[in-house]
Amino acid sequence: MATQWVYLVPLYCIQLFTMSITLSEQKSKAVANWLLLGVGMTVIQIALGGITRLTGSGLSITEWDVVTGTLPPMSEAQWQELFTKYKTTPQFQLLNFDFTLSNFKFIFFWEWFHRLWARTIGMVFAIGFIYFLVKKYFKPSMIKPLVVLFLLGALQGAIGWIMVASGLEGDAVYVKPTRLALHFIFALGLLSYTYWFALSLKANAINTSTVSIEAHKKLGSIRNWAWLIIVILFFQLIYGALMAGHKAANVASTWPTINGQWVPSGLSSKDGFLLNAVNNTIWIHFVHRGLAYILLGLIVYWTLQMKSIRGNLFWSKVKMLPILLVGVQVLLGVLTVLSSVHIVPGVWSGFEWFAQLHQLVGMLLLLSVVNIIYATKDLK
Repeated sequence: MATQWVYLVPLYCIQLFTMSITLSEQKSKAVANWLLLGVGMTVIQIALGGITRLTGSGLSITEWDVVTGTLPPMSEAQWQELFTKYKTTPQFQLLNFDFTLSNFKFIFFWEWFHRLWARTIGMVFAIGFIYFLVKKYFKPSMIKPLVVLFLLGALQGAIGWIMVASGLEGDAVYVKPTRLALHFIFALGLLSYTYWFALSLKANAINTSTVSIEAHKKLGSIRNWAWLIIVILFFQLIYGALMAGHKAANVASTWPTINGQWVPSGLSSKDGFLLNAVNNTIWIHFVHRGLAYILLGLIVYWTLQMKSIRGNLFWSKVKMLPILLVGVQVLLGVLTVLSSVHIVPGVWSGFEWFAQLHQLVGMLLLLSVVNIIYATKDLK
């Protein structure tokens, strides 16, 4: 009998240890799924921001009422009050002076829904945080990333209001393009950080001990290329936001040339390099196209290097995504430019669809590169 306990006790301890690991993994996956829900909601939020911009709705709500602004106007008197406030804005006085209450209700809806969805994201994160905290799902290593996550979310909300405020003064009929770009790039930073955090809880990086020395060196090169692509993509996305803010698509609605020229005239101005780089629409258009071609070439070369490397299941799923997405992104960019000649103010048509999809695929392309950086994170 005593001999049996000699064997059973170690087996029982091993079983308890295994159960503990399994339970810990389940908790981590639950937190990861919560974060991935936030990633999906953030993608929708950025897409709603695109719709808000394309419909010219961003300046329809002139106040930032975090609590009371949750509900839309519930009576005709409330609608008239808000419409009266909108009439004091430069956008109404200089651009939308012929708007009726019905027109105002349309643009109000998209800005209100954009803000409502942001509040919803905040609630989902707050409720999830409290639940996992009470259930003790959080490991000590998760606390710092969670604090950073909440700070980034709060900062993004503040930047959003600063952006809107820029269009409510002077003779501005839209928000300032530079602040729109800032709002957009911080949103992408929040998105990428949340996604990375989720990956760290759910996906496995490549186990470098299982690959050859040659493959290890190649993976190091692939990782370096990924960081280079991220840097170029960062500037490309900023210029995409500047394109949107300046409504620069239709300054050259031709392809492959720019108004019949490979290098268009008017690339410089007397404002100096920095102001020219963010205000000159033909320069912005030229740089945005040029960076797209550079990214396409780099990602094609990069993918050829990755194709021959074998890794785990996560690597197998993600290594071909960048080339697929950049191809779709370039095609959508061309279609957006070509369809910009048919823009009709106040009408949602082909251009708006292409522009919205172009923005969406741009976000997915960014996350696909984050996948590769994460997959190779354990390289020394």
